Amino acid sequence: MAKNNAFLEFGKTGLNRWGGYVYEEFLHELRGRKGVETYREMSENDDICGAVLFAIEMLMRQVPWNIKESSKSTADVKAAEFVYSCMGDMEETWANFISEVLSLLTFGWSYHEIVYKRRMGNTSNYETWSKYDDGLIGWRKIPIRSQDTLWEWKYDDKDNLLGLIQCAPPTYEQVFVPIEKSLHFKTKSRKGNPEGRSILRNAYQSWYFKRRIREIEGIGIERDLVGLPVMTAPDGADIFNPDDPDMRVLLARSERIVRSVRRDEREGVVLPFGWDFKLLSTGGRRQFDTNAIIERYDNRIAMTVLADFVLLGHEKVGSFALSSDKTELFSVALGAFLDLICEVFNNQAIPRLIDINGDHFKGITGYPELIHGDIETQDLAKLGTFIKDMVGVGAITPDEGMEDYLRMTADLPERDFDTAYLNSNGKDNKNNSNDPKTPDGEED
Repeated sequence: MAKNNAFLEFGKTGLNRWGGYVYEEFLHELRGRKGVETYREMSENDDICGAVLFAIEMLMRQVPWNIKESSKSTADVKAAEFVYSCMGDMEETWANFISEVLSLLTFGWSYHEIVYKRRMGNTSNYETWSKYDDGLIGWRKIPIRSQDTLWEWKYDDKDNLLGLIQCAPPTYEQVFVPIEKSLHFKTKSRKGNPEGRSILRNAYQSWYFKRRIREIEGIGIERDLVGLPVMTAPDGADIFNPDDPDMRVLLARSERIVRSVRRDEREGVVLPFGWDFKLLSTGGRRQFDTNAIIERYDNRIAMTVLADFVLLGHEKVGSFALSSDKTELFSVALGAFLDLICEVFNNQAIPRLIDINGDHFKGITGYPELIHGDIETQDLAKLGTFIKDMVGVGAITPDEGMEDYLRMTADLPERDFDTAYLNSNGKDNKNNSNDPKTPDGEED
């Protein structure tokens, strides 16, 4: 390769797009705005999809977040403290922001515009109001640019994403939101597709058939309770004669009466002389058990996101051990999405925030990083048994670090270093000299 071509880009990702629209999805009903509407219906109108997404959101909202400094230098610690203060100094809470970000699970992607502010303390101007008055530039808000307001994606001639064009109510004006001022979250990167892939995508087929079987089941139950309405015309009335306009009118009226039969407080039919109306029973057992079919689709929907543990106990099957294994696997999957959120922040949001403040953080050795806690709490019984066994065989030696970790894991108070050691009589047995002493009065 020629040296002057080393920095050139020749190929394309192969993303199937035309203009600003992406056509990677082969089902038309899941493409573009129609797909957003379908996924919204699945998430808000289906009990299993809603339960899975609710479980994911509640688990991820309670996860603790923190900022890790790149080193223990004064400048790096100061930068980390500043970023952490910005997280709690926005117009919306951090938990609500995370809730908005989690819409990427339903739609495959989430796009947020960063709005900055000058931190001027308790001012009357909402654009500069802050808990801090240091004059630094922080985040005022990071609002979502809703998926259903996407007009088109904007690319340059080198296949690089420049941002999106939004058409949102109430003005419905087309506004360009550049990528360098935004945070772009997506569940999956395939060919650089900006729309990612919804976690409900694999559940669509099961949801589709389940929805229609439930509709048919409802109609069938109603007909079983009401009966099959049958109307008989009097002798000599050829209501199926298409050439007679009067007969066509009678046929239309008869069909309307038959279709509108309901069992309620207004039920009843008034017929002229000669007409006959009756309800036929639809007795007998059905060949298919719709309840079992719907349960099967419910299982398939939950399995696509490793959340079938939500059905354990409802079907009188499964054990506690099985539930524990499934929830552990589910937590690992959710941890990957939390890592994704941290990566976007660490690659896009935090470096821009530090750089926009100019020379104030000039001495840092690296950018601070957003980190998250665990989804599941530690099983203290298992942890205690493990430590007891390891200490018993001499594989682990208890020390202050282990004590600090165990206190943190068990949510116990931190050690109080100012508390004196007490003997069995409750008296202070700590030596008052400057030499460090052990609880038994021996020198370390």
